[in-house]
Amino acid sequence: MTDLLWSFVFLQMTMGGFDSLYHHELTERLAWRPSQRRELKLHGVRNLAYAVMFTAFGWSEPHGAAALALIALIVGELIITLWDFVEEDRTRKLPASERITHALLTLNYGVLLAMFLPLLNGWAALPTAIVPVYYWPWSWFCTVAALGVIAWGLRDLGAARRTARIMPADAALLANALKSHHAVLVTGGTGFIGRRLIEALVAAGHDVTVLTRVHARAAHLCAPLRVITSLDQVAADARVDAIVNLAGEPISDGLWTRRKRRLILRSRLEVTRAVVALIGRLNTPPEVLVSGSAIGWYGLRNDEWLDEMSDGRDCFSRAICVRWERAAIAAAKLGVRVVCLRTGLVLAADGGVLSRMLTPFELGLGGRFGTGRHWMSWIHRDDLVRLIVHVIATPALAGPVNGTAPAPVRNAAYVAALARALSRPAILPVPAAPLRLALGAFAEELLLSGQKVMPLAALKSGFEFAYSDIDHALAAIVGRAASHGPSGFIAIPGVRRGVGG
Repeated sequence: MTDLLWSFVFLQMTMGGFDSLYHHELTERLAWRPSQRRELKLHGVRNLAYAVMFTAFGWSEPHGAAALALIALIVGELIITLWDFVEEDRTRKLPASERITHALLTLNYGVLLAMFLPLLNGWAALPTAIVPVYYWPWSWFCTVAALGVIAWGLRDLGAARRTARIMPADAALLANALKSHHAVLVTGGTGFIGRRLIEALVAAGHDVTVLTRVHARAAHLCAPLRVITSLDQVAADARVDAIVNLAGEPISDGLWTRRKRRLILRSRLEVTRAVVALIGRLNTPPEVLVSGSAIGWYGLRNDEWLDEMSDGRDCFSRAICVRWERAAIAAAKLGVRVVCLRTGLVLAADGGVLSRMLTPFELGLGGRFGTGRHWMSWIHRDDLVRLIVHVIATPALAGPVNGTAPAPVRNAAYVAALARALSRPAILPVPAAPLRLALGAFAEELLLSGQKVMPLAALKSGFEFAYSDIDHALAAIVGRAASHGPSGFIAIPGVRRGVGG
């Protein structure tokens, strides 16, 4: 085998490794998506086939029947790859970078086959034998690559088995508090929280209208529902019983540059003002507007207990929330009950900050941020969806409502709980100084500081959390929880279960 041939092999391995790490793990997070179970199995089997091929080509010349067996393995790998392409197109929308990488892998693989097959055919004509060879440094590179794909293949097969344990609870049960039929308008419905809310409302038989800037983003939402790209498409005589306003540029994605700060604020204010304008022109206004906010409203408060009656301290997060809530409260002048939902850290495997932590923690690379003493007020996403429905169904609730579980934890305790849930160590802390240097206020407000928040309004209104303990919440999310109880929620000893309302 020539150095030119090995160069193409090296290129294929490098692009394949990039595709697996960057796309499958860091951006698409396939190992935590139950919908990708079959794709994970295909990846696992293919990686084990690669291990055999890398080892065979790196250390031997297979002759006769051995060469024919290797040709058969290559044909099998091609079939698996084609099957994988079909499965990917069927179950998920590939990002542009992944499609480009796949195209380059296919082209390079075609070149490799054109160079390899004549060589293998020649070996197949020889008497059956496995002749040891040594290609420095390529033999050792093949060994490293083989060990890598074995580890990744076993990991993908294990993740495929795990997906059966992380299937979400019955979405319809999350909307049980809403007894009568409702017509609900949701902005931000294609986002992390909105997707699950819409799934719950649709599954429970309610009429749902979703506002999204790009119609195609709603393609994977649960049907039946109505998709609009402008609130002007809602007629004045339309029935709208409740509006849930979740739209806004994600605050935790990307550095807080001046442009990003303007986008974060403008995206929230523009949609919220448009919602209030819609309410003003509807013949019959909705009963309630549930508008998004965040516990950043309270500012950075160290160890203070905070509830809806607490005041705030100035910081960027608070400035955003104050103006966002003020825009929503304008709807109260139109006779609409307004609730500003101040959410904390929302936990689920398929989005939010937790999804970005699962891979490094699963690889044993996790650890606390800074000293780990700052507070994290969290909530399981299903509990947040149930709380939104509970707010819609509870006329007594108005004004700010904290969307957090009643048991906030320090960052060190959160990290330890995630490590326990994944059965991994968490011994690699992230120092505060580099975070502050690289990320500035973003790091200070979102990574190194926090709030200790109590959901007093929700508790007083009778809402019951299905996940009030961080260990049980994380265990349920990663597929290590107890069996489902009769209500469809995770049965947690010592924690009250219910659907709210």
